[in-house]
Amino acid sequence: MSTKTATLYRMVMDKHVCPYGLRSKHLLESHGYTVEDHHLTTREETDAFKAKHDVKTTPQTFIDGKRIGGNDDLRRFFGKSVADPDATSYKPVIAIFSVAALLALSIGYALTGAFVSVRAAELFIAISMCFLAVQKLQDVRSFATMFLGYDLLAQRWVPYATIYPFAEALAGILMAGRILDIVSIPVALFIGGVGAVSVFYAVYVQKRELKCACVGGGSNVPLGFVSLTENVMMVAMALWMLYSRA
Repeated sequence: MSTKTATLYRMVMDKHVCPYGLRSKHLLESHGYTVEDHHLTTREETDAFKAKHDVKTTPQTFIDGKRIGGNDDLRRFFGKSVADPDATSYKPVIAIFSVAALLALSIGYALTGAFVSVRAAELFIAISMCFLAVQKLQDVRSFATMFLGYDLLAQRWVPYATIYPFAEALAGILMAGRILDIVSIPVALFIGGVGAVSVFYAVYVQKRELKCACVGGGSNVPLGFVSLTENVMMVAMALWMLYSRA
């Protein structure tokens, strides 16, 4: 049985090990290749290698004497998908809502003894609000810049774009514990109501194609159903809390 071999050149320095080099090595080995692993241990050695082979990046993989290329090229060689950094994606939202739902079910079970309960539903919305707020709070300036592109109130009063993620976090935290309803309910009603109207107007009336600021300023989530859902959830939670207090 013949052994498949590949030659890999990757940066392995005292203070830097190229993560894509490690990915390429793992990918080759997972496809049954024996890897001749060549380490580029200095910047000078790396620059000399790139100049010799007329390439701009490392790692570089060679199979049967033919240069395959970097990690993305190697993935294509094996028929695997390559992420497009500019492509729209719902993955951040799916991750947030999935973990929020499981966490709400877990806490709801601890509180009520049942996995499915009204309390778990309340916790899901509150936890989702907190998770979404954290995404925005990682880079408030970047979030605010995207938010100003479509929020009707922020376009008239710019500081609101900075206030929004803090208000969402505050409402979510208070709603999770059902404390200070006199604060959380009006805050959620206000920011959720303005947000829902703003998203609906931008997407369904103006027919604009914008990136959603719902999971922070650097996302490629398209503005539309997800952001509308976020805001409607806040309004629904506030209304439910008002009803349950009556």
